Amino acid sequence: MASRHLARSIAMQSLYEWDFGGKGDGTLDGILERNTREFGPGLADTNKEFVDRLANGVIEHMSSIDRIIENAAPEWPLEQITIVDRNVLRLGLYELIFGNREEVPPKVAINEAIELAKNFSGESSGKFVNGVLGTVYRELESTGQIPPSEKKEKQKVKAEKENSSPENPQEL
Repeated sequence: MASRHLARSIAMQSLYEWDFGGKGDGTLDGILERNTREFGPGLADTNKEFVDRLANGVIEHMSSIDRIIENAAPEWPLEQITIVDRNVLRLGLYELIFGNREEVPPKVAINEAIELAKNFSGESSGKFVNGVLGTVYRELESTGQIPPSEKKEKQKVKAEKENSSPENPQEL
């Protein structure tokens, strides 16, 4: 397992445990330390810092992230989303919205969250996470908060060329 993927797994498992345990103040740091020691004994210091940054970033922005989930999946009240899926979404949204996009591009954040959902929850969870994160990504892209993907840029340029050139090139 790649180091960054392992770091995300540890962060997600720690958030799950913290959420399941009632979100006690001050308990996340102990959970992170124990889980990092248990599941990532060979993890480099930079990836241990990544685990902490992810989990603590989710906690710091949780109220905003939870509102985004509620808006992107209105038919799924937050309490009805499984604890695993809820925390995978929180982690994915944290990386997508608040994370360093140069370090972790948006599509990577989405794909990593989908993989976590599949590994820890199930195939339908992967589809659910993909749907929610995809909805948020498209909204961010349409409002200019995330630059359009390269593929969309190429399609736009191609469409502009097709629309600006005459129907019959011999008429030139």
